[in-house]
Amino acid sequence: MEKRVAIIGAGTSGLLACKYTLEKGFNPIVFEAEEGVGGLWRHTIEFTKLQTTISTYQFSDFSWHSFAKEESPNSQQMLHYLNSYAQHFSLFPYIKFNSKVMEVEYVGESSEEMEIWELWGGNGRPFFSKGTWHIAVQDTKNFSREVCG
Repeated sequence: MEKRVAIIGAGTSGLLACKYTLEKGFNPIVFEAEEGVGGLWRHTIEFTKLQTTISTYQFSDFSWHSFAKEESPNSQQMLHYLNSYAQHFSLFPYIKFNSKVMEVEYVGESSEEMEIWELWGGNGRPFFSKGTWHIAVQDTKNFSREVCG
């Protein structure tokens, strides 16, 4: 059985989730509503800077090296760093750009399975393997809608 994972957003957390799920043998798909990676960094004003130093805000397996000339990089340097990370670890083939997630629904095989999903509280018990996730995604360019699952 294929181990698929849906990740919403290609910001910092989404890129990390994509990389690490790949390393664990999963087949991720990252749904990103925008045309590129970066998350909130794509929507900042020009002079926005990172509030911490680069030594405390970097991926453990990918240093800032030539991306930042200052201790607190600006938004353009952040975007360059995140794009370079995605390129370095070959994450782009797993990212579906212009794809806004509109709805996520778990569809089980039985009413018992659905009841367990409704009551599940993060106790570490796995979901039944017979159910599926349906993800409604809207193309942000032409507003068409598809359901993946």
